[in-house]
Amino acid sequence: MAISIWRYSHLALAISSSLFIVMASLTGIILAFEPISNQLAPFAIENLDEISIANTVEVLQQKYDEVIEVKVTNDDFVVAAVITKEGDSETFYIDPISGKKLGNIVEKAPIFKFATNLHRSLFLKSTGRFLVGFASLLLLLIAVTGILLIAKRQGGFKRFFSKVVRENFQQYYHIQFGKILFIPLVIITLTGVYLSLEKFAWLPSYQVSHQTTELSETIPEKMLPSDFKLFQNTSLAEVKKIEFPFSTDIEDYFLVALIDKEIQVHQYTGDILSSYEFPLVALASQWSLVLHTGQGSIWWAIVLLLASIGLLFFIYSGFKMTLKRTKKQLIPKNIHDKNDAEFVILVGSETGNTYRFATLFYKALLANRKKVYISTLNTYTSYSNAKHLIVMTSTYGEGEAPSNAKNFEKLLQNSIQKNTIHYSVVGFGSLLYPEFCKYAVDIDAILKTHGNFESIMPICKINNQSFTAFQDWAKQWGNHTKIPIKIEKPKVNVNLKKLRSFSVVKRSELNEDDTFLIRLKPTKKQKFQSGDLLSFYPESDLIARQYSIGKINNDIVLSVKKHEFGICSTYLSQLATNAMVKAKIQRNYEFHFPKYADEIVMIANGTGIGPFLGMINENQQHKKLHLFWGTRTKASVKVYKDILDNGLASKKLTSLHIAYSQETATKYYVQDVMKQQQNLIANVLKDNGVIMICGAVAMQNQVLNLLDTITRSKLELPLSEFESMEQLKMDCY
Repeated sequence: MAISIWRYSHLALAISSSLFIVMASLTGIILAFEPISNQLAPFAIENLDEISIANTVEVLQQKYDEVIEVKVTNDDFVVAAVITKEGDSETFYIDPISGKKLGNIVEKAPIFKFATNLHRSLFLKSTGRFLVGFASLLLLLIAVTGILLIAKRQGGFKRFFSKVVRENFQQYYHIQFGKILFIPLVIITLTGVYLSLEKFAWLPSYQVSHQTTELSETIPEKMLPSDFKLFQNTSLAEVKKIEFPFSTDIEDYFLVALIDKEIQVHQYTGDILSSYEFPLVALASQWSLVLHTGQGSIWWAIVLLLASIGLLFFIYSGFKMTLKRTKKQLIPKNIHDKNDAEFVILVGSETGNTYRFATLFYKALLANRKKVYISTLNTYTSYSNAKHLIVMTSTYGEGEAPSNAKNFEKLLQNSIQKNTIHYSVVGFGSLLYPEFCKYAVDIDAILKTHGNFESIMPICKINNQSFTAFQDWAKQWGNHTKIPIKIEKPKVNVNLKKLRSFSVVKRSELNEDDTFLIRLKPTKKQKFQSGDLLSFYPESDLIARQYSIGKINNDIVLSVKKHEFGICSTYLSQLATNAMVKAKIQRNYEFHFPKYADEIVMIANGTGIGPFLGMINENQQHKKLHLFWGTRTKASVKVYKDILDNGLASKKLTSLHIAYSQETATKYYVQDVMKQQQNLIANVLKDNGVIMICGAVAMQNQVLNLLDTITRSKLELPLSEFESMEQLKMDCY
């Protein structure tokens, strides 16, 4: 329930203050350029901390008839008010080392004046200042609730900076930028609130007061100001303002305002007559102004600029995600009543992605003329004629229930179910998180102990919303229930005119197991790497068929298995040399060769070896590369033999471990070979190496279970710890 409160609070705060945030962001972007332009101006003085008051006072008194005042601005401009030798009173920017005039005082640019007034008060004076201050407070609350949501999503603050599961562009960068910009945003909002409170005098007040030391009537010998120890030991970087004595009378003094205090200095001896330490509220005011405006630091001004741009992105991506989530959570309208339905689908989803799979399954059952009812786990009740219950749920945070499944366990206990129901549980999650599909596991355990439910198959855990894995589960469920379930992948809108042309360089003959290699060359220059995807769109259904790319000598190499009814694989298996095909390259950054690692283990079965063939060729630095591959027979190696032999001979491939599943009576799979090399795999992970997996989802699940066993037994850590460190990369289908 708490996560829902935080999410709704986050959304409500964003909606209520969105117009103010957009205005503040746009004006903030403009105003960020003011300190940047000031720092690039010729008046800004570098190394003020190396220039003493004594040096500046000396050159000014030599160069001008009288010095009235010296100021150091937050932008590191040094301003002097003087009377020249000609008797003119002037105020201008100076070089504090030479005393030379650098230029006249420059007025604030009109665009910055306009943006400042709009940013501060919306041109509504005190009312506007209050609204802006209140919006700053709301933005602070938005930032805090956002960070709490990120921490919850990542599985706690300990995993706050761990890798983020990428569901879509808006979600991924909303979280990533939230992590990066949290501290700047907190600083901006806190200082904005503080400056508003100061404007309305809601902070403790103070008044500078001095208790001047009583002066002797005897006039001491006059020292030069450049000889005052205070002036010699104080740099201009510490100075806000120096007021010079009005006359030579002993009662007149230098008034020096430093960053943290104000000092009265005897104009003859340089002695400190009085010192007033500024209270914390005054120092906080100074720092709030500097931190909120970026004055004096081009780098902090750039951070403020990026934070302002980030705010606009947060507004866009946040509302975009909300609309997507709302759209995804629309459950199909039920045709059958809950008490008439034989099949009941209950969904638990935090972001709405699980609804997509549940809807597909719902429609597949309807296509089989079954009476089916779909709803959320929070609506669980008794079902009079139900024979099958299908639970599809994600997990949120540290193994918690999604917001629309919080009440399921309580409802289950309080509802009387008269008939026995067969059940199946499908969990959706990411192996990136330690509590992978934990809530689905919890539901499975609860239903097992319930007297009115019987499991027909083991719980299914689906990683990263793999559509292929879901299809595989639906097929198994259909086999158990004798219902021919067919889950069709939704069509995508694709512009065939935008597909690129590729020419066939070479195609091997079909291997014993109907696999083959096909080599393609783009007709126009294109960027791609091994691990990227090549999508074909057969005109019969326009459903994308994707193949993992291996890059060898700037050609695309695909490892393909021809299926009896495979439209695309059959088409590719019949292409002749120089034939032209249309396709689209999709960058797959999460599965590129990890150049940051010194040792890599590649695990594949069947045609999943394809991208690894290219990665072996890419290994120009001769990193330690170990390939574990599962195939059917020794004859299956034929089409890959040359590439593998060349890799071993050139030391681009360190070791090769092959498992043959059909060569002997005992089936031998890739995970069986891995068991023999547990120490190698553990050491690779221990030494910051990377494990890469490509192939069938069924193989992936077996391999992941084994890897988790290895890491827990050998390294005393769950596999998720290594995935969060980007030591595990997967591309399975």
